[in-house]
Amino acid sequence: MKHSFKELWNRAFLFVGPCWYLLVWMIWSSGQLVTMDEKITFLAVVVPGFILVYCSGFFIEGWHEKKKRLRS
Repeated sequence: MKHSFKELWNRAFLFVGPCWYLLVWMIWSSGQLVTMDEKITFLAVVVPGFILVYCSGFFIEGWHEKKKRLRS
């Protein structure tokens, strides 16, 4: 592998991010979210969810590195 995990993970999110945004925009503009409470709940789930998925990659990398160190 030529690149570090961090670089590859960030590159992946450069492609996933716009698709995620497009999906959120499509749901937002579809008219399914009628009240302000629904919109706030939607954003309160989607935004932290995106951040959690992004950060989980670094958690998995650390876990994998720790596992490799314990084996050797």
